[in-house]
Amino acid sequence: MFTSIQETAVRQSLVLPRLAKLASKPPQCLLIEGGSAEERLDMARYWACVLNCENGQEPCGTCQACRQIADNAFNDFLLIDREEEDGKLKQDISVESIRELLPVWGQPPNGGGTRVTVVVEAQNLNGNSANALLKTLEEPRPGNVFVLTAPQRERLLETLVSRSWVITLAWPTGSENSPEVAEWVGGMLTFWRSGQGWFERTSAKGALDKEMGLKVVNGCQRELRNALLNPRSTRAADALSGLFDAKGLRRLDLVLGKAQESMNYNVNPALVLDWVVTAAMPKRR
Repeated sequence: MFTSIQETAVRQSLVLPRLAKLASKPPQCLLIEGGSAEERLDMARYWACVLNCENGQEPCGTCQACRQIADNAFNDFLLIDREEEDGKLKQDISVESIRELLPVWGQPPNGGGTRVTVVVEAQNLNGNSANALLKTLEEPRPGNVFVLTAPQRERLLETLVSRSWVITLAWPTGSENSPEVAEWVGGMLTFWRSGQGWFERTSAKGALDKEMGLKVVNGCQRELRNALLNPRSTRAADALSGLFDAKGLRRLDLVLGKAQESMNYNVNPALVLDWVVTAAMPKRR
């Protein structure tokens, strides 16, 4: 298992000196964004190894602590993630998963290092669980540090981000939207051109849940980045740069950011996306 951590560390080598420097005085909360979900979790494990390796700050991969962290078996390495129900992951990280660890955080670490608690894909925190975590961060507990992983900091509550030290991994190269997400983004583009065809999509029963809604917003953000950096890189990016001027693209960026925040507060994703397409409607040039 440690091999995966090492391979990710090689790919993300630019952030390693920053982590080594932070180790002398670890921030209470580290936010790891960028990369892939697997890379974000691997770097969270790497950080836990940095703080607990028995052979120094550079993880050796051979000591008991490093091996146990890689296998999620270390007493002072805790993971908070969505729970399963009927074989499927729940949409949100429950507030109970935060509250049940309060007594643990109140105790010193089991070993001689630092207890590291990782909130896996923290964009899945709902309003209650995010506020419970925020309250914990506002009351520092000696010997404990936290890690939040998320695709982008904008998908988290601003108050959580403001209390975190942000590490940005290299974004995946050549990443594209899945066919399903690309179809939704294409539907947005069609509506912005013609004013038709969108609301039939979102009104269909079971068309959207929170996870899919966030994927659509994230997919639109990806094409927005493409439109700003290389408009001809994809058909959707080319279409966006043709529909919106510079101010319009900036307005779209702000609208998408607010949409993410609304979904994190469990606003109906169909209503959120309906608001996105109307609020960001391009002005006639």
